Amino acid sequence: MARASNKLSAVEVRGIAQKGMYHDGAGLYLQVSAGGAKSWIFRFMLDGRAREMGLGPLHAIPLAEARKRATECRRMRLDGLDPIEARSTQRDTKRLEVATAMTFDTCAAAYIDAQKAGWRNAKHREQWRNTLSRYAGPVFWFPCLCKRLMSGW
Repeated sequence: MARASNKLSAVEVRGIAQKGMYHDGAGLYLQVSAGGAKSWIFRFMLDGRAREMGLGPLHAIPLAEARKRATECRRMRLDGLDPIEARSTQRDTKRLEVATAMTFDTCAAAYIDAQKAGWRNAKHREQWRNTLSRYAGPVFWFPCLCKRLMSGW
């Protein structure tokens, strides 16, 4: 016997107000919090452990889109992948691309602009700019230092 899926309708989803987890089928759930916030959850088993992956809030992700996202997650599981890890890896890759796209000079200029409110006069800003461009720029060209500068060291 096949498992039932697509149990919920868009009208039902909008009308649900009571706290709980509402099963749409095939691992897709609508989660309603005590405050009334609604979000989509994909539940699956990995190595004998139940896992839950958030797919987004109802106001941003309609039922049809949530079903598409759940289908993508099921495909990943069939391929032996953990959808949560895959999403995390994808986010890390995007962050790395952004971080490596920024040169040291761009990062230094952003740091100086962020800190200039705390300096007493424009001379301090110019001292920082000149020191970083003359001494640090030629040596520290790699992106990981930019992350440290932007985070406040």
